[in-house]
Amino acid sequence: MPDDISKPPRSHSLAATIKEHVVLLFGLLGVMWVVEVLNQLPFFHFERYGIHPRSVPGLAGIILAPFLHAGFDHLMVNSLPFIILGGIILLGGIRVFWKVTILVALCGGFGVWLVGARFSNHIGASGLIFGYLGFLLARGFFERSLAWMLVAVVILIVYGSLLFGVLPLHAGISWQGHLFGFFAGIGAARMMFPKENKMLVAPGRG
Repeated sequence: MPDDISKPPRSHSLAATIKEHVVLLFGLLGVMWVVEVLNQLPFFHFERYGIHPRSVPGLAGIILAPFLHAGFDHLMVNSLPFIILGGIILLGGIRVFWKVTILVALCGGFGVWLVGARFSNHIGASGLIFGYLGFLLARGFFERSLAWMLVAVVILIVYGSLLFGVLPLHAGISWQGHLFGFFAGIGAARMMFPKENKMLVAPGRG
C-alpha cells in the first residue's frame, strides 16, 4: 500500500508546533511589554484598570490585570517565570494552556475581587504565574502521570520558594492574587484531569 503523502512529515509537524508555542508565549508577553511601554507616555495610566475589589468597574480588571504592571521592574520579575511555567504547560497542548490560563485568570481574579482590601488595586501577571505553578504541581497527582509528577518535583525544587508569596509578608504585594491564582491552578488541574485508576507514564496531550 502506498504511503499517505497527504500527511506532513513528523519533523515538520514538531517544528510547526514549537513555532506555534513560541509565538503564543512571546506574543502574550509582548502585549504586556507594549502596554508597559505605552504606560510610560503622558496621559496613559493603564495600571488604574486593575482589579478593584467589590467595585463594579473593577470587574474589568479580572481580564486586564495580567497585562498591567507597576513599572518595568515588576514586569521583568514576572517575564521569565511566565515563559518557563507557561512553556511547560504548553508541552501538554495549546488547548490545555488556554484552559488553564482562562480558568486561572477568571477564578483567581474573581477571588481577589471578592476578598481583596477595599480601595486596593491589584495588577500583574503574578496571579497567572502562581496559577501555572499550582496547575503543574497538581496535574501529575490528579492525572496519575509519573512523567508529570517528575515535572512537579523539578518545579518544586526550582520554584518552591515562590509559595511564600501566598502569605501576607510584604506590603504592596498582592498576596491575594498569588493565593487565589495558585488555588485556581490546582482547581483547573482537578477539573481537567480527574483521577484515573491507572498510572500513566507519559504526559497527556491537550
